[in-house]
Formats: sequence, structure tokens, C-alpha cells
Amino acid sequence: MAEISAQLVKQLRDMTGAGMMECKKALVEANGDYNEAQVILRKRGLATAAKKATRSAKEGLIGLHVSSEGRLGMLVEVNCETDFVAKTDDFKGLVEEIKQIILDKKPANVDELKKLPSISDPSQNVEGLLKAKIAKVGENMNVPRFAVHNAAGVLGSYTHPGSKLVVLVDVTTNNGATKDKPEFKELLQDIAMQVAAADPKFLRREDVTAEFINREKDIQRARALAEGKPEKIVDKVVEGRMSKFYEEVCLLDQPFIKENSVTITQLLADKSKQLGDQFGIAGYLRFKVGETAAAEEAAAE
Repeated sequence: MAEISAQLVKQLRDMTGAGMMECKKALVEANGDYNEAQVILRKRGLATAAKKATRSAKEGLIGLHVSSEGRLGMLVEVNCETDFVAKTDDFKGLVEEIKQIILDKKPANVDELKKLPSISDPSQNVEGLLKAKIAKVGENMNVPRFAVHNAAGVLGSYTHPGSKLVVLVDVTTNNGATKDKPEFKELLQDIAMQVAAADPKFLRREDVTAEFINREKDIQRARALAEGKPEKIVDKVVEGRMSKFYEEVCLLDQPFIKENSVTITQLLADKSKQLGDQFGIAGYLRFKVGETAAAEEAAAE
């Protein structure tokens, strides 16, 4: 049997992140063959990852990319189990790598992403990269979603401290020169912060689905009857309360967080007049860490 030196064990540990004893056992089993020992550890790591894959991962980070010209934006959520791991340089590096793979290879969905080769180790795909990280760190990790947005206008963003809540907004303008003005950049930031703070579900009233409206009307009708409102006026009460409902769920109807006497629609009109332009909102993305896991758990109940 080949002699297993402490230096070789350390080298394998540095490469794989596995424990010293596990590395030594793998080298003994591989009769000192360094590459074979890596394969053995990877196989064991995959088994470890499979056991941990059932554990809930609700922590993590949101990766953000906005191109220099403000036309291409991307958000990706990468999950782990604890905030401690999310704050490590190793996990932040994982997020950056996955973000770069999405930008370079342009996968259509998460399943396609996981089949793509990793950058740090092209011999394994993204799914294998995640499993190797799981084996190394001892926590379940996942990439539940990402979204790429090609802007109709100019992109603005807001990242809440800790990168657990990130927003992209797409604001249209008729004058390309406006995007370089400080007042317009402030508008982008304000709208992104609005989306982060007020969490609109839709951009405008016309976007609200019939299912969403009917569910809210049922809630408000039951509430009005429980309050003792006469049956003959309940429908009018419901309609009156639906206006408030739209103010809560539609971005353009929401009161501006910095001045609640002004709606976002009015803010856009005021800024358009101030800068001699015409502004609108083409869309937005809002990612908050843990939302996907919470939704999946709710659906399973």
C-alpha cells in the first residue's frame, strides 16, 4: 500500500473541503491515487447531499446584475439553511458564479441552468457544484428561480442591506438623454424602493386577475356582513373597499412612500413635467429570499 502523507491528505482536504479523516480514508481506499480519492469523496459527497436535500433552505442571497447601459437586468435567488452560511465568502462566490453562468449561457429555466457546466470546475455541472457545496458546508442549497429582464426603458434597482430583498424596475422615457439626469436617477431609485417597501402584486388595475379580484370581493363581502351591514348596501360597501384594495396591490395606484398624498401615477406625471419628458413603468421584478420555499410549503399543506 502506498504511503499516505499528511501533505497529501491536506491537499485533498483543501481541494474538496471534506474532513481530514474522510480524506485519509478515501486516499487509503484509492491506494494513494489522488484523483481516484477525489472521485470517492465526490460519490460520498453526493450521498450526503441527497440526505440534506430534503431539509428546508429559506436563507440565502439574491444576486443582481444590471448592464452598464441599463438595458439588461437579472435576479437570481440562491438558498441555504442559515444566515451564517449566507454571509460567508464561499457562498457569495457561489452566487456570483451562478449569476455569471446565467448571463453567459442564457438558460431558459432552472432545469436548464443546473445542467450547464460550472465555471470553477467545468468537469461538473451546476447541479454537481451545488451538491459539492452541500457536502462541504453541511447545509442544503438550491437555486429555486432566476429572471432575466430586457428593458423597454431604463433599469433601476434597489438592494436592501444583506441582499435578501432586491428589486429591478423598468422606467420608460421618450428622451434618451434624460437617463443621465440626476433627477431621473433619483426617480429610478424611488420607484425601486417603493416596490421593495410596498410589495405591489400588479403594475396596474387592468393587470389584476379575475381570480384575485373575486377572492378579495368575497373577503370584503363576508367582512361587511360580519360588521352588521344591511344586505342591500353590502355590494356598495364592497365596491368602496375595492378602491383601497387597488391602492394596496397595484403599483401605479399606491401612495408614494416618501409622500403618501401622491400616488405613483402622479409622481410619474410630476417628474415628466419637471424634466420635459414622458415617464412610465414597463415592469418590475421583486425577489425576496425564502419566498419560493414558503410558497412551496404552503402549496404542500
